Amino acid sequence: MGLMDYLKGQFLEIIQWTDDSRDTLSWRFPDEDKEIKRGAQLIVRESQIAQFVYLGEYGDTFGPGKHTLSTENIPILSTLKGWKYGFESPFKADVYYVTTRLFTGNKWGTSNPIMMRDADFGIVRVRAFGTFDFRITETKLFLKEVAGTDNHFRLDEFADTMRSRIVSVFTDALATAKVPVLDLATRYSELGDALLPIINPTTQGKYGIEITSFILENASVPPEVEAAIDKRSSMGAIGNLNDYVKFQMAEGMAKGGAGPAGAAAELAMGFGMAQNMMAQGAFNMNPAAGATAPAAAAPAAAPSVDILTPAQVAQTLGVTEADVLASIEGGQIKAKKIGTQYRITKAALDEFLAK
Repeated sequence: MGLMDYLKGQFLEIIQWTDDSRDTLSWRFPDEDKEIKRGAQLIVRESQIAQFVYLGEYGDTFGPGKHTLSTENIPILSTLKGWKYGFESPFKADVYYVTTRLFTGNKWGTSNPIMMRDADFGIVRVRAFGTFDFRITETKLFLKEVAGTDNHFRLDEFADTMRSRIVSVFTDALATAKVPVLDLATRYSELGDALLPIINPTTQGKYGIEITSFILENASVPPEVEAAIDKRSSMGAIGNLNDYVKFQMAEGMAKGGAGPAGAAAELAMGFGMAQNMMAQGAFNMNPAAGATAPAAAAPAAAPSVDILTPAQVAQTLGVTEADVLASIEGGQIKAKKIGTQYRITKAALDEFLAK
């Protein structure tokens, strides 16, 4: 071997990477302790980016194409190395290839329930999982924050590194968007698209990654919240509870007042008669004058009930107690909470029935 052949073997003249895998995100060119000579050819294929790193600092970045390494096209590296009069002698630097194609079908999921604040149900524990597609858009940021100095950074390592980060970004996006649990549990496809504009600024700014598709495949909540969602769905199927109760009352009156609906109608009529009598002065409620008897004898009536429980109202109206509680919590029926129990006044129920 001649001297020229020996020297030629010590220098890198062609730098390239033929990617025959489908799971490589970044790959460091193995220089075998050789130096890069002036005029060496750097070949970058489609869906690749080549990044020079010199003594831990990021140098020049090259896109697809065939590049001849000279002072003119490595200005950052020339500055880092301190070539005052141009690139003449061979030098050593790390060359990282980064794949910029789209990586699809990556799984994400919550290993533990995440806590979210909901306007309807308060603090709720939620488990969720799905898939996302991504591509690398900021090479330097990705190498710095995700891949590091790994010689061959693969998709399975990325999944281990990024899974918890993606869940954190998803949680922050939910908090920012204030997505109701009802939507989270029923509108998966729409939700993923809606969260993308909130998720991407974080993933691009922190990790150099663009999420092109974010899919929520399932979201589960505790059983008691599921029961509440089912009840809310049932209410939606029935429609407005006020209209539903009035319909029951009309049915009961058509049948001659029989059944719970008839009792509801009689109760409403009784409340109306009492209000009319008081408005006409049939009762003198002034303590100074003393209570007087009615001006005319009235038919005997059932004892007056001033305060009712939700169960009593439900029995009277012919609906379930859960329906009454839902109306209370929705603001349709005014009630006062004493301890853990609701109490409904005759006036509040009269107001509800009059709507």
